[in-house]
Amino acid sequence: LEHARKSSGEKSPTDINALCEEFAKLSYQSMRAKDPKFSAEYTFDFDAHLPKIEVVAQDLGRVILNLINNAFQALGEKAKKVGEDFKPAVTVSTSSMADYIEIRISDNGSGIPESIKDKIFQPFFTTKDAGKGTGLGLSLSYDIVKALGGEIKVESKVGTGSQFIILLPINSDI
Repeated sequence: LEHARKSSGEKSPTDINALCEEFAKLSYQSMRAKDPKFSAEYTFDFDAHLPKIEVVAQDLGRVILNLINNAFQALGEKAKKVGEDFKPAVTVSTSSMADYIEIRISDNGSGIPESIKDKIFQPFFTTKDAGKGTGLGLSLSYDIVKALGGEIKVESKVGTGSQFIILLPINSDI
């Protein structure tokens, strides 16, 4: 339903650091509510001089929440396979470039095989077990970021982890 639904929200100047922190904490608490044994470190590396940008905060929040949820789920799966020696970690970082900002969500999970990297943003593509995912989260995230004039990409290495990078234009009139 979320994939088909268009947000009626209006763009407003948004503190991306605050948005990322809010949704990372929400994601972590949600994972802990589903699985009280789940534990992961999550850290922030925010650019303190990041400008506010015009976005629909609800929509971008949905993207951030989805990416962090996916990272935590990947960490949970790896932790079950590897055992107690594994220290699950997610880092959310932001930086300001000349005409855009970058949001990076990195994890030290199992990574994404090269053979499926070009499919992960397609609707209904999922690697999750039946009933665990619809395959629409990354597709929806891709659509939202594109609608904001931005770009989303992934860097990943099997066994090491993944980084999702969101690039969003800075609006010079804010």
